[in-house]
Amino acid sequence: DLDRIVAWLTVTGMVNADTGFPQSTVVINGFSDFVTQLFGPEVGGHARTAVGHAALPMNNAVVVAAELEIAAG
Repeated sequence: DLDRIVAWLTVTGMVNADTGFPQSTVVINGFSDFVTQLFGPEVGGHARTAVGHAALPMNNAVVVAAELEIAAG
């Protein structure tokens, strides 16, 4: 139930990228912008890390991990 999300605390984005790709942060901006629009800045605002990797599981282009605060219910 998305209504139980009280806060997006941290987001870690991993981007499948060639060595030297300097824009992993730009790739993850799309996710951060979406979360902030969907939940508003009070709930959706979060700390973030974006890192490029030479390979990701199952050859995914992007993997995002998040830590959320969920209301009891």
